[in-house]
This record gives sequence, C-alpha cells and structure tokens, in this order.
Amino acid sequence: MTVILYVVLAFLNGAVIGSSRAINGRLSATIGPFRASLWNHVVGFLLLTVILAALGQWEFGSSPPLAAYLGGFFGALFVAVSSFVFPRLGAMNAALMVISGQMISAVLIDWQSKGMTPNGLRCLGVVIVLLGIYLSRLSQSHREKEKVQ
Repeated sequence: MTVILYVVLAFLNGAVIGSSRAINGRLSATIGPFRASLWNHVVGFLLLTVILAALGQWEFGSSPPLAAYLGGFFGALFVAVSSFVFPRLGAMNAALMVISGQMISAVLIDWQSKGMTPNGLRCLGVVIVLLGIYLSRLSQSHREKEKVQ
C-alpha cells in the first residue's frame, strides 16, 4: 500500500513540476530567467521556513552538509535553465528533454553508486522516451511545413 502512495505522490509531484516550469517560463519571459529563479527560490525558502518552524524542526545552529550546498546549486541551476528554455522550446519539448536527461542520469547514477548494471528494461525505457522526443519533434516539424504551404 505504501508503494502505491509513493507512486501517486511522485506522479502528482511531476504534475506540480510541469505546472511550475510553465509558470516560471512565463515569468522568465517577463523578468528574465535568473530573476524568475531568484523569486522561485525566495518564495520557496519562505514557505519551507514557515513549514519547518510550524513543525518545530528549524535548527538555526546546525551547519549543513556538503550535499545541501550541491543540491541547492543544482536546484537553482535547474530552475534558471528551465525558466530559460521552457518559453523557447515549449512546455512539451522542454519537459521531454528534462525527463530524458533525468532518466539517462538516473540509470548512470544507479550504475555507478549501486553497481546496478543497466538491464534491458531500463534501456528500453530510455529508448522509448528518446523515441517520444523524436516523434514529437517530427510531428512538430510536419505541422510547421503544413503552415508554410
């Protein structure tokens, strides 16, 4: 039962991420990708501060581990780059590229950190996503050619 809950939460998280990327993409078009990313992180920081304070889990004196700095760096970079590319590539294409990069890196990270050699099913999943990107681009270029004629 808990696995189903995690799957549902992950799915809902994907929907929230997709929505936030579209919103940040529009904000990026108005104020620029780095300012949009800054606002995203300031509001996120304030929200998480309130939540942690309400739960009594805010620790002022603790020093964060190195992973916190790396995670923050990559998180901020992800939001800024996504805010930049989403309005330029469109939500579907940008999301497909992000998901493809995540899948490929996840397979490589599992391989390196857990010694999990990529099996046929994992490789097939990556191929299907990449094929989806190709078909999406092919369909888009076909529609653009029809508009020109």
